[in-house]
Amino acid sequence: MAPSLRACFRGSKSSSDLKRDHLSASTASQTIEASAEEHRRGPVLVELFSSQGCATSPEAEVLLSRLGRGDFALEAPVIVLTFHVDYWDHAGWKDPYGSSQWTVRQKDYIESLNLDTMFTPQVVVQGRSHCAGNEEESLLSAIMSAQRFPSPAFQATFQKPSPETLLVSLSGPLRSKIDGEGVNVMVALYESGLVMDCEGGENLGMVLANDYVVRRLEKVATVKDISAKKVVTAGAQFSLWEGFNGSKCGVAVFLQNNQHQIFGSQNFPLPDSI
Repeated sequence: MAPSLRACFRGSKSSSDLKRDHLSASTASQTIEASAEEHRRGPVLVELFSSQGCATSPEAEVLLSRLGRGDFALEAPVIVLTFHVDYWDHAGWKDPYGSSQWTVRQKDYIESLNLDTMFTPQVVVQGRSHCAGNEEESLLSAIMSAQRFPSPAFQATFQKPSPETLLVSLSGPLRSKIDGEGVNVMVALYESGLVMDCEGGENLGMVLANDYVVRRLEKVATVKDISAKKVVTAGAQFSLWEGFNGSKCGVAVFLQNNQHQIFGSQNFPLPDSI
């Protein structure tokens, strides 16, 4: 790993304990619609690029978990997604959630934000600004100053056609006028409440806790030249991992252009019985 390209950022520590999120709903095949209040000014999408192999990522994981569960008095609601990159895997501990797909996503942000260096932990807010993931003041400032967009008014239906598969069906208006450049409708399946003992690398001997960890991400549609009221229908079929527990998982839907800028997002829990 070339230090000039990838680094582990060291910032101020956070001593707050990490609590788990409990997501709930009711049926294996259930339609969920966001409330009218959520539609007025949509949430801010906050993406953390992290690794269990980075010594300072655990601090950022705690901070983002607190953010996701509402510990900070912010005017803007937030949706948190954590992407575990794989470029620290050579340093003595292979991150079980790390993926080259998430490393590529971070590289795309490095290019779109005109940055010189990849580092962890890094936070990207609405695809438009970034900061070190363990700098609380910078993170909250970026969220409060972020441009906000209407939340899509999707209804989401969840089905499990087999023990290894989750089907997510979406239908509803985007609530933003989309021009000829278009946006991609992205669906992320994430998992919270992940705890494990680290047996190697820079975090040797630590108990690592991770929330909002993206396990699957799919582009389900590309939309151009439509009105804010036009109904969009799309779906994603996710392959599930060993030990999948729907009560610990959620689905985030967001609109993103080719420059990775976010134009609206929406969050759904999974039904308990999934």
